[in-house]
Amino acid sequence: MEVAKGVQRWVVDISKWNPSVNHLSFLRSLLPQHEHSSINRFVKLEDRKRALVSRLLQYALVHQILGIPFDEIIIRRTVEGKPYLVCENPETGFPNFNFNASHHGDYVAIASEPICLVGLDIVSYTVPINETAQDFIQNFYSYFSSIEWYQIVNADSSDEKLKIFYRYWCLKEAYVKALGTGVGYKLEDVEFHHTGWKNISAKVAGKELKDWKFWLLELDQYHSLSIARGHPRTAIPSYKSTLKQTEFDKDVYNIGLYLPNPSFRFLTVGDLVPLQCKLDRFSRHLLTNHLEFKNGEYDENARVPEL
Repeated sequence: MEVAKGVQRWVVDISKWNPSVNHLSFLRSLLPQHEHSSINRFVKLEDRKRALVSRLLQYALVHQILGIPFDEIIIRRTVEGKPYLVCENPETGFPNFNFNASHHGDYVAIASEPICLVGLDIVSYTVPINETAQDFIQNFYSYFSSIEWYQIVNADSSDEKLKIFYRYWCLKEAYVKALGTGVGYKLEDVEFHHTGWKNISAKVAGKELKDWKFWLLELDQYHSLSIARGHPRTAIPSYKSTLKQTEFDKDVYNIGLYLPNPSFRFLTVGDLVPLQCKLDRFSRHLLTNHLEFKNGEYDENARVPEL
């Protein structure tokens, strides 16, 4: 198995996805019972959709890339909430397969890496109701370095200030998510540098991160997405303990560090459902509804279940 196959980038646009209650129930049933509470705790449909698709992305990616049957996949989370795969099969072909998911606004996405740590974050350029962009941004002043803050406040317009603020925030979140840390990490210690949001680099407490790479992408005019790829030895202890390998020969590590960063694949929710589950559901539908042939064909008015 080629190591580059472990680099995956998937995204789902949920803005026009309007599932029925039964459809949501079916999709949730594909996941282990312990995942249900993380979905059901949301009252608003949009939040529930994001949580559900986030989980489905994780299981679908592991299923498709590693070939583990959907109902045999075991995904756990560290105390900080970082997901990781529990895999007893050593024949994956990837020294350190790991993944990270994110959702905000209209999109839910996932990224995976075969050797390096991966962090992913999506931001939607929004502000709370009854608050100006300037006031909203000001609330986060302490999380930025003086260089970053200068770039934000000296932007040409409120919209541009908001966009730059979210881009920096997105990069910082991708980095700390790659480490496996929670919200308590000192974001102000992480300072990003870039040239037109390309050739992105970072310093932590003034020290350059030489074993890391960062990317910032625009999903559309209202959403940004960032990816952090870094060395497993820098993961926090609770997450490091879940990794197969944290030390690498430099040449081996550089294979992972310099793998191409592919474009994101835009998928639908239906793409995340295993084929066998689709076939089983359709078969049950046929049996339940006693569909009969009409002139050698199934009744075209019979309702096919959502997939």
